[in-house]
Amino acid sequence: MINEGVASNVTFDRSLRVLFAIVLASAALYFARTLLEPIAFALFGIALVWPLQRAIEAKLPKAAALTLTILLTLLVLSVFVLAIVWSVDDIIHWTFANMPRFQSLYARTAQWFEGYGIFLAEQLKQYDVRTFVNILQQAATEVNYFIGFCILVFLVMTFGLMEFSSLANRLEELEPSLGWSITQAAADIAKKIRRYMLVRTLGSVLTGLVVFVFVLSIGLELAVAWGVISFVLNYIPYIGPTIAVVLPVLFANAQFDSWNSVLLIFAGLYAIQFLTGNFELLIAGKTLGISPVVMLVAFFFWAFLWGIPGAFIGLPATIACFTIFEWNPSTRWIAKLLSI
Repeated sequence: MINEGVASNVTFDRSLRVLFAIVLASAALYFARTLLEPIAFALFGIALVWPLQRAIEAKLPKAAALTLTILLTLLVLSVFVLAIVWSVDDIIHWTFANMPRFQSLYARTAQWFEGYGIFLAEQLKQYDVRTFVNILQQAATEVNYFIGFCILVFLVMTFGLMEFSSLANRLEELEPSLGWSITQAAADIAKKIRRYMLVRTLGSVLTGLVVFVFVLSIGLELAVAWGVISFVLNYIPYIGPTIAVVLPVLFANAQFDSWNSVLLIFAGLYAIQFLTGNFELLIAGKTLGISPVVMLVAFFFWAFLWGIPGAFIGLPATIACFTIFEWNPSTRWIAKLLSI
């Protein structure tokens, strides 16, 4: 009985320490998010491009390989950012050019509420199309912030690649005292993140192409922009696909007079996002060995801490934490608990 009581107290104390550590780490992540976000994204980028640099180093001097890796990374990042900027700019210009359509949509919406006995007309009249324009201007401001954030991440990532080899050597010196290999764990993390991003990228490309073909066949304007936005937003689980459905439906309301067309667009976009999104998460979960429920909880956890950046980086960060739990003997039980 005494031994059972001691064992129970030990288990309780360990659980309490783990819970306290989680709360403390969450608070630190939240209050230091301005500093930690670019570092997290830079480490994420290094995990993706490091094999490329190693492959180039096999054929070129180290300095040349580093320079070429940075230039290729800058090229990919520039194309990604420019695609987002072009799409948002195209949507904003279309909105200003078709302002009467949105005014008509506003009037139809107010009339629809009145027809069903929901008397919100007086409240709706407090707003006009300028409210929608302000939303688009705010979106443009967020795009400018996104560009600045990408530049900061790229700079941190560049310096990280320059110091990566020396950092790996310093980490190797700590391994005897820790009892597990940090460098091998880091390599395993990078491998899993690249696998996850491969699945996510293939799914995003497929989603963007299918959305483009679908809205083009329906006759919805800005088909290229909606395809690009669907491709980009698909990298943000749950929230991104929702926005990628709502925005085109809103513009379809302004373009088409028929509710049947709008409902068809909504049903089609929702089906595309639902099928591709669930397929991606299923494949990612099976590939990485992490429970889909854990991935869902982790997404909302990181989105709560860091907002949209957390929603994007949340699953890769969870993959990193999960892998560290696997390698560390004292936390391996957590990895077994969270695995499929």
